[in-house]
Amino acid sequence: MGIFSFFSKDKKETLDQGLLKTKESVFGKMARVVAGKSKVDDEVLDNLEEVLITSDVGVETTLKIIERIEKRAARDKYMNTKELNTILRDEIAALLTENNSDDMENFDLNTEKKPYVIMVVGVNGVGKTTTIGKLAYKFKKAGKSVYVGAADTFRAAAVEQLSIWGDRVGVPVIKQKMGSDPASVAFDTLSSAVANNADIVLIDTAGRLHNKVGLMNELAKIKNVMKKVVPSAPNEVLLVLDGSTGQNAFEQAKQFTLSTEVTAMAITKLDGTAKGGVVIGISDQFKIPIKYIGLGEGIDDLQIFRKKEFIDSLFGN
Repeated sequence: MGIFSFFSKDKKETLDQGLLKTKESVFGKMARVVAGKSKVDDEVLDNLEEVLITSDVGVETTLKIIERIEKRAARDKYMNTKELNTILRDEIAALLTENNSDDMENFDLNTEKKPYVIMVVGVNGVGKTTTIGKLAYKFKKAGKSVYVGAADTFRAAAVEQLSIWGDRVGVPVIKQKMGSDPASVAFDTLSSAVANNADIVLIDTAGRLHNKVGLMNELAKIKNVMKKVVPSAPNEVLLVLDGSTGQNAFEQAKQFTLSTEVTAMAITKLDGTAKGGVVIGISDQFKIPIKYIGLGEGIDDLQIFRKKEFIDSLFGN
């Protein structure tokens, strides 16, 4: 069993607290939906649809959930409103199970082919640099040697922040002067990682507006240059999204998945928002594994996304 393979009480409490605002918002709205009603009828379903959409689950995913509940109501003939929470929980759990890969066990990545290279993408302000720092900490704590590449050379703050994280965690951060070619930074980082037999490499990238063609061309260039050092690189392209932005996170995911091959996602800042429903909608619509969720500023507040624990915290055990 890996060092992070268990789900501790502390982590469960962090998850519960992180999703509290979303839980209170959703169930506060649902209480109003079923007030004075004994049966799940068309009016209840219409109002439930509104609850899910305003909780940032997304229109397409909401319609799927409502359709599933309608089918269940037709099959069962009579559905008591007291059962609605349980039914909603079941259908959302089924949706997450169908539309995501198996949950990660721990932060002990399979690094038989070293180094395992993760290119991290996302717009400015989503918590990308902080997520890289926290991942470096988690991977190192799991016994891995980690290198970080500061390839966002357009923001001095990003390079400085990564350097601070590197010092804090105790991992090397490869950087160049401001305005340097990001692909050159990535090349240097992978070269150093290979020379030192590192297990994992995290490459930060510029987070300018996601609809800029130049940025996407830049990501392609970074990929091509990395392959000269490690032919399999990047092994993973991790898109970081800010959960508190709700529907804007959907748009960012759409733009990035159209422009580069995103293989995993991290959704941050869920602790300060009632928009946690975005996790359900993004998982369903993009069919890309959500690997990590951010639940606070603390160094341990980045967690592996586990579907069962997420549903348990959202609906109660």
